[in-house]
Amino acid sequence: MSETDVHKGLVGIYADVSAISKVMPESNSLTYRGYPVQDLAEHCRFEEVVYLLWNGELPNRRELAAFEKAERAERRITPRLRQVIAAFPRRGHPMDAIRTAVSFMALEDPETADNSDAATRRKALRLLAKIPTAVAARHRLGHGLRAIGAKPNLSFAENFFHMCFGHVPAPEVVKAFDVALILYAEHTFNASTFTARTVASTEADIYAAVTAAIGALKGPLHGGANEAVMHMLKEIGRPERAHGWIESRLDHRALVVGFGHRVYKSGDSRVPTMTRYAERMAAVVGDTRWMEISRILAAEMLARKNIHPNLDFPAGPAFYLMGFEIPMFTPIFVAARLSGWASHIFEQAADNRLIRPLSLYCGVAERPVRPIGER
Repeated sequence: MSETDVHKGLVGIYADVSAISKVMPESNSLTYRGYPVQDLAEHCRFEEVVYLLWNGELPNRRELAAFEKAERAERRITPRLRQVIAAFPRRGHPMDAIRTAVSFMALEDPETADNSDAATRRKALRLLAKIPTAVAARHRLGHGLRAIGAKPNLSFAENFFHMCFGHVPAPEVVKAFDVALILYAEHTFNASTFTARTVASTEADIYAAVTAAIGALKGPLHGGANEAVMHMLKEIGRPERAHGWIESRLDHRALVVGFGHRVYKSGDSRVPTMTRYAERMAAVVGDTRWMEISRILAAEMLARKNIHPNLDFPAGPAFYLMGFEIPMFTPIFVAARLSGWASHIFEQAADNRLIRPLSLYCGVAERPVRPIGER
């Protein structure tokens, strides 16, 4: 084997087949089970898309009603888990909190060790329902506020706002959040999804796979990028500072977060939809500065570097305008991406083979061990 056989970062390597989603770099298009994601975002709610990812087809009214009823029945977290979350250090990042909460859920679930397809799907539904409750509880308890319980008469998106803030915002805000959840739901063999599949390939349970995936998602080169985008926008502060800021960064060849993608070369197909809804959020809130700064940065990056923004670029300010604190952005990503992770865990288990790649050794040659007196 030569060095040319090594693909750092597994660039260009097909590790398996999948029927869940497809990225088409040539047309910058992303589909879930064959449906363009931008169409799903416009015409469906998040619950419909989760059903699609898990079952291969969009639900009819009866199927959707049954799925929603089952999800809403699982939203409550136990008092013990709420106590555990309350004991977390307030300075800790919410991603560390939700990672630990998912591990605790595994300890409470009597089906954790049952890796049958039926049990794994039941556990996936529990995770889908309970993760938002745990994220919202961590948010409120971390600020010394009382945790708010889930409401079974609210949609997935509405319920999350209720648990975080005690009220459901205007329909325009709920729709923008629902769109973000759909756009973040699935994205082929990204780092966290591949992590989940790798863990699942060992025949570990879904809680172990999701816990590992959350760890992968935390990184700023993956899910944490949406947080970094908002920190960047706040550092710039005002639209009139944007040109000078971006020119200084580019002149010094510094990283500008929220731009570029391993797969898309001519723009992320999710960006126009998310940008449109972020602009609507700015209009609803009456604060356009973040989107004005974003437009300047995007234009300069395209003109000077021919690099397009990725989904995290408009999602960051969209979440901020919805009222979420920056450390909440990636846990929201978790709540959405659980749907994709679970889809891949189901698929991996259905035709499993242990994921175990090779490495090309480049260390010192084999050598004898000398006694300590001869060293």
